[in-house]
Amino acid sequence: MARPSGRIIKNPFMSLTPSPRSLTQLFSVSPPLTSLFSSKKTSPSLSIFILSFLFSFTFLGISIFRFFPSSQDSIHCSIISPTTSPISSHPLPSSYSQIILTSLLSGINSDNKIQPRIGGTAMVPLPVHLVSGNLSEEETEFWKQPDSNGYRPCLDSTVGYRKRSAKISKEKNRFLVVVAAGGLNQQKNQIIDAVVIARILEAALVLPVLQVNMIWEDESEFPDIFDVEHFKKTLRADVRVVSSLPSSHLVAKQTIVTQIPYGVSPFWIRAKFFKQLNQEGVLVLKGLDSKLSKNLPSDLQKLRCKVAFHALRFSKPILQVGNQLARRMWIEGPYISLHLRLEKDVWVRTGCRTGLGPEYDQIITQIQKTQPQYLTGRVNMSYSQRRLSGLCPLNAFEMARLLKALGAPQSGRFYIAGGEPFGGSKALEPLAAVFPNLVRKEMLARDGELSPFLNSSSALSAIDYIVSFNSDIFIPSHGGNMGRALQGHRAYMGHRKSIRPNKRTMLPFFEDSSISDEEFSSIIRSLHNKSMKPEPRKKQRDNDVIAYPVPECMCRHGSGIF
Repeated sequence: MARPSGRIIKNPFMSLTPSPRSLTQLFSVSPPLTSLFSSKKTSPSLSIFILSFLFSFTFLGISIFRFFPSSQDSIHCSIISPTTSPISSHPLPSSYSQIILTSLLSGINSDNKIQPRIGGTAMVPLPVHLVSGNLSEEETEFWKQPDSNGYRPCLDSTVGYRKRSAKISKEKNRFLVVVAAGGLNQQKNQIIDAVVIARILEAALVLPVLQVNMIWEDESEFPDIFDVEHFKKTLRADVRVVSSLPSSHLVAKQTIVTQIPYGVSPFWIRAKFFKQLNQEGVLVLKGLDSKLSKNLPSDLQKLRCKVAFHALRFSKPILQVGNQLARRMWIEGPYISLHLRLEKDVWVRTGCRTGLGPEYDQIITQIQKTQPQYLTGRVNMSYSQRRLSGLCPLNAFEMARLLKALGAPQSGRFYIAGGEPFGGSKALEPLAAVFPNLVRKEMLARDGELSPFLNSSSALSAIDYIVSFNSDIFIPSHGGNMGRALQGHRAYMGHRKSIRPNKRTMLPFFEDSSISDEEFSSIIRSLHNKSMKPEPRKKQRDNDVIAYPVPECMCRHGSGIF
């Protein structure tokens, strides 16, 4: 596998998880210290020395425990380092020793028992690489990682929220059932909203039902994709999660709600359903996608982040394969993940042209005519209007021009996430002509590794998610649920570089033949400089805290939140 030009420095520390033995050693008393206590005769000067030593040691211990919070239900800024690599292309504010010590101390409560902590539930990416050597100025800028500006995960809830949790987390009379539809990341969004709605209604949440996906013919259930016990355990202080309805509620009258307006508030949810749920005991919600408002009270925004970045961990079989493929990419050096939306269903739904020629476009047009229900693009707009409005995915030719303008090296290694492109290998030819080192999961996997997941588009999408999550740079060709989810997740776990193509602004320059290549590259780079700093969430209808975790779910280190 080809390596990028320049010298690659890798992180020698592969794991930050302390072993039980190391934890025991940290808190065990050393032999010299025990010999001091076992001595029968001690001189006055030695006694004074021992007392001074013990006083200093006790004071140091108290200081450490005051610095590292002990609440198991929230994340503090000191729990997770913005980037766990001392070799990233940008200076890091934290050392490995601080992170390790934090992880050791973070699970100790007042009873001196080890307790699970939220800080240990997040999926931690592999370290970013530092690329040095004979690089151009554009290539150096391309590989440069953003400055975190001191922002770190911070999910402290209010006192009132924690007080209500004692009752809500033990709820046994009201149950919420949610049916999640769509692809993997669309289902994840609905599961996140389901947890928040259960909290609003003070109800127990039945493990969400994943609706059979008719487009991809995926019959995966929740335990096939996500770690059930981890999901329950992580949320146990916020919402009670049960695997199924109790027998006492199986025969109860069940109200199934399928029509919910977009952007409803917690007040609307409670006013609409709480009394009814109290009377009937069970509420079933379907069609939940994007129905809950993106602008919620602070505690509920933090709960959304807790579900997205901590509770919704993929199942162990998926994690194992995804991590293996990510390590195989990572060990060869830095890599870029491209989420290319070139599948047939994407072209059908968006009403856009494929860039492959009239023959292929005619196939898409025919499907749109015979199955108009799949067309989600704005039907009152022409293809050119949709494209220039940024509503179409970038095709392979457009992505190649974007990457070249951004300074991506031709020798760079690219992981291609997404389903089978419409048109097969022909769809990728314009990209491969400029950047030949394109890798897909099928190329990385060894014999039989992907076999258990071949009938599950959600599982394959989850594997793509894991490899993309670990990449040095992530670039989606279209917004979409996976692009937004990865953008926010990577920001939350260290502001790893994600470049979101500014299609609406940049595409007119793609059409302007009077602009020189040098001027074109300068314009494109200036349009995407936001990828070099944390982008705070704007309180707009579609701006989700999952895509923009700053500032609701992240705070600045040293800002006085301890």
